Amino acid sequence: MSNENDNLAMQRIAKLVDENSFMEIGSMITARSTDFNLAQTATPSDGVITGHGLVNGNLVFVYAQDASVLGGTIGEMHAKKIAAVYDMAVRMGAPVIGLIDCAGIRLQESVDALEAFSMIYAKQASASGIVPQINGLFGTCGGGLAVVPALSDFTYAQSGKAKLFINSPNAIDGNRKDKCDTSDVAYQSTETGTIDGVGTEDDILEKIRELVCLLPANNAEGGCVSECNDDLNRACESLDVMKGDPRYVLAEISDSNIFMETKADYAKDMVTGFIKLDGITVGAVANCTQIYDAQGSLTEEFDAVLSARGCNKAAEFITFCDAFDIPVLSLTNVTGFKASLCSEKNLAKALGRLTYAFASANVPKINLITGKAYGSAYAVMNSKSLGADIVYAWPDAKTGMMEAKLAAKIMYADKSGDEMEKAAAEYEALQGSVEKAAAHGYIDRVIDYADTRKYLVAAMEMLYTKREQPARKHGAK
Repeated sequence: MSNENDNLAMQRIAKLVDENSFMEIGSMITARSTDFNLAQTATPSDGVITGHGLVNGNLVFVYAQDASVLGGTIGEMHAKKIAAVYDMAVRMGAPVIGLIDCAGIRLQESVDALEAFSMIYAKQASASGIVPQINGLFGTCGGGLAVVPALSDFTYAQSGKAKLFINSPNAIDGNRKDKCDTSDVAYQSTETGTIDGVGTEDDILEKIRELVCLLPANNAEGGCVSECNDDLNRACESLDVMKGDPRYVLAEISDSNIFMETKADYAKDMVTGFIKLDGITVGAVANCTQIYDAQGSLTEEFDAVLSARGCNKAAEFITFCDAFDIPVLSLTNVTGFKASLCSEKNLAKALGRLTYAFASANVPKINLITGKAYGSAYAVMNSKSLGADIVYAWPDAKTGMMEAKLAAKIMYADKSGDEMEKAAAEYEALQGSVEKAAAHGYIDRVIDYADTRKYLVAAMEMLYTKREQPARKHGAK
């Protein structure tokens, strides 16, 4: 390979995998097209390094594009090398990691390159739900190549260098790059939901390593379990301090305070990510009303409502967890649905998608009501009737059809102010308390803040062997 490649593609691989663990495959392959004098151009490895290595002892398959070889463009043999990596990864049951830096389809190879490129799509689609697919973007990822991260499970992008787009900004009517750079990863991470995180090259590679260690290698492993060195009964005394920010709550209850957020900049009113409970990787889905910085200062606030973007973000994450046998924990604090013209266009479909994701997932599902749980918005958020195995609630949580004052206003519209207040208090006592919901069997237990980790760990241990409709040949009698 070229010296530049040694400093880029191969260097990235060296940073990603355990020392001396990478074994290259197909290093002698070059472009075979001779059109447009391509035979006179050196194409070592046809611009992509492929092989396998270890990440903290876990087998992974890797391809890294070399921008110093014809701009990293995808030709026939380039694409076939990536397809071969997918074939091996599926057979071995190991994740595929793509390090992307590519100027697009190789024009000199025309339909040969295009057909081979289509093969990458097919391999990704057939591997989806079988092995995790992770991308790191370090340069251009445009046009048809943008479908690759969209088909993958997780994508991280290098700030200042990576570009992700279908159409370049200047090709969009009414736009230009200096007006709105739609290819910039800041735009893509906040507006499209394709990117899970943005950072330096080292940040990205470290995130990918962390993610590999949190995920099962394939869909047949039955989830991911590692050793837990944290106290299973550790008290979480300060959960009520910043309970509106689930990032804080999830980090507090997790083993060794591990919380890896996904799509952090997209649909911030819904938080998704991974935690550990007694060594078991758990996918977390949580309504978010507040965001605090590292110093504990409140930086952003959101209404306790479900938005179309938030629902789609959560549904996609739940579907991934279900495919790989990762239990799901939801933190519920929701009063209704986002009311805006933009959200209304997509909200019903997004709600249906989220409802289906929760209802159809057969992994262990636990719901913790951390604030308000009102109306059909609560029903969608992993309620007991939707399929949650265990539902807990904090002591000051509220449940019911709606806010007590609003309910009283509707039911007693012709009453005086004092009578309205009295009706609201009565409604709150009869219909708005978690104790009432627990008495009807919709909540399994009301727990103190400090005991949250203890109860969640116990529930996860109990649900570890959960099976949906166990097979039986005949009865015992």
